[in-house]
Amino acid sequence: MRTIAKLKTVASSPSLSLSWAYSVAAIEARNVPAGSSSLLDEFTKFCYQRDLPRAMKAMDAMQRHGIRADSITYSELIKCCLARGAFKEGKLVHEHLFSNGHQPKTFLTNILLNMFVKFNLLDEAQALFDRMPERNVVSWTTIISAYTNAKLNDRALEFLLLMLRQGVMPNMFTYSSVLRACDGLSILKQLHSSIIKAGLESDVFVRSALIDVYSKFGELQDALGVFNELVTGDLVVWNSIIGGFAQNSDGDEALNLYKSMKKAGFPPDQSTLTSVLRACTGLALLELGRQVHVHILKFDRDLILNNALLDMYCKCGSTEDANFVFTTMLEKDVISWSTMIAGIAQNGFSREALGLFQSMKDSGVKPNYITILGVLFACSHAGLMEDGWYYFKSMKKLFGIDPGREHYGCIIDLLGRAGKLDQAANLIHEMECEPDAVTWRTLLGACRVHRNVDLAIHAAKQILKLDPEDAGTYILLSNIYANSQSWDGVAEVRRTMKDRGIKKEPGCSWIEVNKRIHAFILGDNSHPQIDEINRQLNQLIHRLMGVGYVPDTNFVLQDLEGEQREDSLRYHSEKLAIVYGMMSLSMAKTIRIRKNIRICGDCHIFAKLVTKMEQRPIVIRDPIRYHHFRDGVCSCGDYW
Repeated sequence: MRTIAKLKTVASSPSLSLSWAYSVAAIEARNVPAGSSSLLDEFTKFCYQRDLPRAMKAMDAMQRHGIRADSITYSELIKCCLARGAFKEGKLVHEHLFSNGHQPKTFLTNILLNMFVKFNLLDEAQALFDRMPERNVVSWTTIISAYTNAKLNDRALEFLLLMLRQGVMPNMFTYSSVLRACDGLSILKQLHSSIIKAGLESDVFVRSALIDVYSKFGELQDALGVFNELVTGDLVVWNSIIGGFAQNSDGDEALNLYKSMKKAGFPPDQSTLTSVLRACTGLALLELGRQVHVHILKFDRDLILNNALLDMYCKCGSTEDANFVFTTMLEKDVISWSTMIAGIAQNGFSREALGLFQSMKDSGVKPNYITILGVLFACSHAGLMEDGWYYFKSMKKLFGIDPGREHYGCIIDLLGRAGKLDQAANLIHEMECEPDAVTWRTLLGACRVHRNVDLAIHAAKQILKLDPEDAGTYILLSNIYANSQSWDGVAEVRRTMKDRGIKKEPGCSWIEVNKRIHAFILGDNSHPQIDEINRQLNQLIHRLMGVGYVPDTNFVLQDLEGEQREDSLRYHSEKLAIVYGMMSLSMAKTIRIRKNIRICGDCHIFAKLVTKMEQRPIVIRDPIRYHHFRDGVCSCGDYW
């Protein structure tokens, strides 16, 4: 009766069959020596009560008396070790089970194997796996998953081949795990074929893993193909495809899929909303992000969602909303602090960012790589040379963080802002990591501001070595040559651009009005209100010229004629978006614009004058800076 009562408890576990459990315990109970019932009862009771110290003490007594319990009781003890992180006790259980030449049942050895894997003891797991006389699909899947999680992808794939050679067929869990070990598209395609042959392509977790891995490689059409193969009846698959597009900066498609998911009757969960927030962040869709915020409230202050909200609000330029979320968060981790510090620094509020960094340290949260990057960005943005150098030089000593390429970039930016161009160039050559095109672009931007022609040419050439298709650098280099009357240089640059088929990426700006996106591109007249927008833009420019606005033609190709240069500036996409915002939004609304390429100097001047004349705040986010224009002043301090 005692055995039956115990097994009824065990049978509540979905992973065990009741009839199978009866068989195991009944067979093993016959091997218990007479007179050992009391000790076994105590051991069993302690295991099921999760009383680890007393269970271990009872096991030690059993070892001395040569007594063994049944496999299910040992499995409960191993679960207890796992729950308490007791790896030393887990090793003792392992020794006990294999003592005196005993060989545990395969299912129990699999549980031991899983324990070693969960404790990240891969050597012990491998040794146990090697000594198993019989390995089933669970054994193979456990060891493959272990190597996948440890990023030892070659080992994971090697074990899949060994598994197949030994005639053990992978199941959906095996494939879901090994798919994550794919480090090349050809291997992924082979695995996909194997999955189809095994008839597992309809499994929810396999489909989800396939979509995730195709998305990781940027193969979104293949991911969409997997998604569309079957009617999707599971939220996991929806989340994978939405997340894949959001992570690959295709926010439009991610949001379209989200709408389709809701129409199909699937309520979003935390994973869905995190991906939707990522899409809103990439597209700078503040109003849609605020709608998502309403849905997030039902998830009881989920930390991951709150961190995603912080990121979205900061990157949409709404530091007020970000600050509200941050101050009301009951739980904050290093990601929360780092997101907020970097976010408000990028939006031009450097002093506030540094004050927040001090609060973070006072709270006892240890800074990470991103935190220090935000601090250095704040120092650079505010021109705080002494503070910036201090944190850069001491980040390893104070916080155990080695400076990375992005940290060097902030200091180069700081030096460039201060006009210390030679020092900035020397720092690039002293970098512990190889400078990339972004690093050299930072120096080039400083050279443009401070008109250092020779160093600008050197920086531009370094960029083009690393990124030969960078049209913006060719145009800037051409203009530098033109301004210094070096027409041979201009001709060489234009010839290179022509030979390589390089054309300047058209500037695109988009603005959200009434939850709809309106995009503007220079020369594109497809917007239904473009005639009225152009008319009001011309009127606005005429009024601005009355207060001193003069188009700055240094930001277009210098071989255009004067009137052509002014016309090419007049209809830049951000000017069109600003005017449409003025036409469509109330005076109380901030005009928020996202741009695909760096704002030019002329549009920067234009936006400052508009905010001064019209008393309309404007926020423009480009790939380099967040520009908050108010009362004729920009948060970037005219340096970007």
